[in-house]
Amino acid sequence: ADPSEPRALERLHVDEPVLTMTFGPSNSPLSGEGKFLTARHISDRLRREALGNVSIRITSTENPDVMEVAGRGELQLAVLIETMRREGYEFQVSRPEVVTKTADGVLHEPQERITVDVPSDHVGTVTQIIAPRRGEVIEIRPGETGRSIVVFEAPARGLLGFRTLLLTMTQGTAVAHVEAAGWIPWAGELPHRKGVAVVADRTGRATGYALDNLQERGTFFIEPGDDVYEGMVVGENARADDMVVNPTKEKQKTNMRTHASDEAIKLEPARELTVETAIEFIAADELVEVTPTRLRIRKQRNHTASKSVQRFGSTHGEMQPRRELGRKSDKGSSADVCRRMGHPELHHDRVRLRVRRPCAEPDQATPPEPLRCKRGRPFEPPC
Repeated sequence: ADPSEPRALERLHVDEPVLTMTFGPSNSPLSGEGKFLTARHISDRLRREALGNVSIRITSTENPDVMEVAGRGELQLAVLIETMRREGYEFQVSRPEVVTKTADGVLHEPQERITVDVPSDHVGTVTQIIAPRRGEVIEIRPGETGRSIVVFEAPARGLLGFRTLLLTMTQGTAVAHVEAAGWIPWAGELPHRKGVAVVADRTGRATGYALDNLQERGTFFIEPGDDVYEGMVVGENARADDMVVNPTKEKQKTNMRTHASDEAIKLEPARELTVETAIEFIAADELVEVTPTRLRIRKQRNHTASKSVQRFGSTHGEMQPRRELGRKSDKGSSADVCRRMGHPELHHDRVRLRVRRPCAEPDQATPPEPLRCKRGRPFEPPC
């Protein structure tokens, strides 16, 4: 302050956090690649970050091993994750969630104001990106020669993945600046990723033979030779429900040589995951596994155990085992079949029974059909 007028300067205003993520130790089958793995190491590192970074808030959760981190935006949280990763930390993070508050009984969410400097040819591209994200254009004015400045406001949830998509659509020529613009009532549901996850159903090593047969079903994040485990998201699919695949299937080694079976394997390049693209892609039931060397996406639980996902395009629902009477897998004699049909007094070990429908329980109201021998003739006890 001026000595002649000793008045304190106004305090700097720090924008409040708008996004939260959970940080916790990795519990995947492939954990152990990092130097700092435990919850204590991760908690101490986050608290040290909060001492120097005033825009980050650290809070505890019901799970003592998991910490909730609130930041100004997606980019700030991605920078923190990448910094910890390079320092040797191994952990897993959840999908970013927006911070909400209730005012006068109405749920509110933060709003952001974005100023984008793009070439004049890409002004329409920017408006197309913003329209489905509930954005509203405030101003469009000319900038430098051949460039325009677009100012719009949108919910903070709508900006997840906006920066990456903007740079892709404008060939890296756009420059964006984001600032807080207050709070608005909840804007409703916003579009997320277009596809769904392709989930591995077993632990092993991915093979080129399996990926070659599966690449028509979607885009993959892995390459031949990468380690996978059950519940790991290995790609993206355009179906309505998650699809379970076996990326470890190997080619059968036989003496048969045909033109169709000996075709060369041609795989498309795998999509490379970065911290930003990974946290933009995951859904609410998925996690990003961060290690010093790799980034993986996984389900929070054993997603393949519930059988509520599609397996190679099968119908949605529980998968029932295929089992029929009279097969060798049943390992039962004709007398056992008679007992299942509700006739314990019938038995004939020399007659091969032909069962045409599933067996009925003895206590059912409908009487069972008479049994027939191999030639189709009905027989009565004693046979």
